[in-house]
Amino acid sequence: MQKPHDKVTQNTWEFLSEPMITPTGFREYDARWKYPDEINLLGITALGLGLGTQMFEAGIEPVIAVANDYRDYSLTIKNALMLGLMQAGIHVRDIGPAISPMAYFSQFHLDAPAVAMVTASHNPNGWTGVKMGFERPLTHGPDEMNRLRDIVLNGDGIARDGGKYERVEGVFDAYLDDLCGDFKMSRPLSVVCATGNGTASAFAPLVLKRIGVTVIPSHNRLDYSFPHYNPNPEDMAMLHDMAESLRASGADLALGFDGDGDRCGVVDDEGVEIFADKVGVIMARDLAKIYPNSTFVADVKSTGLFASDPELLKYGAKADYWKTGHSHMKRRVKELGALAGFEKSGHYFLAEPLGRGYDCGMRVAVELCKLMDRNPDKKMSDLRKALPLTFSTPTMSPHCPDGEKYAVLARIVTRIQELADNDGALGGQKITNVVTVNGARVMLENGAWGLVRASSNTPNLVVVCESPASEAELKAIFDDLDAIIRTEPSVGEYDQTI
Repeated sequence: MQKPHDKVTQNTWEFLSEPMITPTGFREYDARWKYPDEINLLGITALGLGLGTQMFEAGIEPVIAVANDYRDYSLTIKNALMLGLMQAGIHVRDIGPAISPMAYFSQFHLDAPAVAMVTASHNPNGWTGVKMGFERPLTHGPDEMNRLRDIVLNGDGIARDGGKYERVEGVFDAYLDDLCGDFKMSRPLSVVCATGNGTASAFAPLVLKRIGVTVIPSHNRLDYSFPHYNPNPEDMAMLHDMAESLRASGADLALGFDGDGDRCGVVDDEGVEIFADKVGVIMARDLAKIYPNSTFVADVKSTGLFASDPELLKYGAKADYWKTGHSHMKRRVKELGALAGFEKSGHYFLAEPLGRGYDCGMRVAVELCKLMDRNPDKKMSDLRKALPLTFSTPTMSPHCPDGEKYAVLARIVTRIQELADNDGALGGQKITNVVTVNGARVMLENGAWGLVRASSNTPNLVVVCESPASEAELKAIFDDLDAIIRTEPSVGEYDQTI
């Protein structure tokens, strides 16, 4: 295999004749590039050849399920990827356009040893990438991604005979059957279904209607230009739009799904945008009654309520805080035998008997409707108000270049640790512990906390804060943490703030 160039220059002879890949596209748990600014089609083919080579290296059967999301260039990217996989001697089983959880489902449905989903997830248009995995329901983590990167960038892909292509029909219907089964709502429930014109537009309305929900559509027409907003239920633009649709319609609930359908956002009947970690606590409370003594995994961006909520403690629930990222969380849920995992970003990992352990926004939608069905006298706002009150920021992402962000973060963590070692405080609250499993989660004396970490997918840092006391304390914690972050000149402006 030809060794790729690491600088991508468009409108050159080399761009059409040689593979070009920017190394930073190989991230912690998937691959993402701006296309064609950071990778060309021959680079995508080299990625496919490398992935196929990695499959042989791992000793698994050379069969892979492949799919693509609904962006105007994703089919082109998938075709280039499949060409590389077939060059590597892999039997490609193409399930067509899909959301990521349908691709993960196809591994089980088709008994395929590997999966590759062409998607940039919630990234804006202009991005592309691949989510991939060998051991279902897991996807590549840092070790696998580093090995794939080395194979591809060193030109170590090996061409083999035996590659072939097969188009597989029927996975879409099988996935819907698996999600819904024979469940039907016993109470009336009207739901704003927000998909931001992304790939989930082809799935979410059908799922909700099939279980007996009255669907109020919100941007459910497929349109890869994303004319209203980038479908990302962690972004306040999408949540605000969902809240407006809910208030205009008088619906009981609003559910919003990201570009590749593996995340779900929630707005309650009062138009309150509930961050996904709090929705996770609501779900965990309900599930703990049915499955006492369960373990729930939460990412480091999530609320402290998973560990402190009296209702969860009453039913013996155990909390485990782990690294942010769908691959890290899937692995942790499987490793601990947890019932579920929850990420503040809106990824939920529901394991047996609820799901198969991978992140699926559609599965979450069904389980939330079942939760409402089990609580016919409750509104979602009632369930929200029943939680202990905390004040939290949205997930905020100041810009920081991909090539610098990990070094920047390391220096910030060192400064935070020095502050803690000298009996320092944030927002007037003494630092009691600094958890460094993923960046720095700074634990404070009254249960408040602040987090700074590096984004695995985009050129950003990630900042989140929570206070059990007040909005004023929350802002004070953020201001003090931000002052430390601002010692780094390469950190730019926030995409959103409190």
